[in-house]
Amino acid sequence: MSYGRPESYRSKPRDFNHLIQTCSSNIQKITQNTGQMKTMLYQLGTRQDTPQLQEKLQQVQHYTNQLAKETNRHLKLLGSLPLPHSPSEQRQQKIQKERLMNDFSAALNIFQAVQRRVAEKERESVARARAANRLPADEELRRPDQRLVAFGNNEERSPLQMQVEQQLPITEEELETIRERETNIRQLESDIMDVNQIFKDLAVMIHDQGEMIDSIEAHVESADTHVDRGVEQLQRAAYYQRKARKRKCILAIILALVLTILGIIIWQASR
Repeated sequence: MSYGRPESYRSKPRDFNHLIQTCSSNIQKITQNTGQMKTMLYQLGTRQDTPQLQEKLQQVQHYTNQLAKETNRHLKLLGSLPLPHSPSEQRQQKIQKERLMNDFSAALNIFQAVQRRVAEKERESVARARAANRLPADEELRRPDQRLVAFGNNEERSPLQMQVEQQLPITEEELETIRERETNIRQLESDIMDVNQIFKDLAVMIHDQGEMIDSIEAHVESADTHVDRGVEQLQRAAYYQRKARKRKCILAIILALVLTILGIIIWQASR
């Protein structure tokens, strides 16, 4: 599995159904990746905790974060698409978007919880590595040869610098491992902030979605009212039409009787 830029970054879907399918697929991937992260999370701090595991965890985490940001953009795009003319279609689309946003919110909650737990584990690992090498928590990690140059001669060294210089037996490989993990922690914290922003955007979209649904319901109720009035008017028209038809029938019968009587009178007179 590739953990590069998501494919739909390049496709830029604009059609409502295409956007819905893309978002659904992304949410499914976010859920699957979060499950992978959970499995790798349990391996951190154990014998299975290797640089390869940490690299893979970092890749999956960052890729999933990109999927979340992409899905957020697509959901915003869904909200900007023109609504269909039919109120029933409008309502159907709103229900689809509402379900999608609920699924996205649920997936994000679990993903961010795992992100935070991974960050905690990484901090604990870095703290243990620093403690094992007696490195101060806030000490910037330099190469061993750079430390000697940076500290200068004995007269210019502070007690802290003297303490750090005494820790030079730490190898470059160990320093690089700590450096990489701290870089990963900073990236992870940045990704967590991205998810926080997505939650804010999602809250706004859900609020707007609710208002739009209320508006559609109002239009539907208004349409129902107009339909009811139309039905009532049709019923009245049908009633008057039946009444007029009865009058015509009665008049025709009366006319027929009059003509019959006149015919009889004329016939009798002619005899």
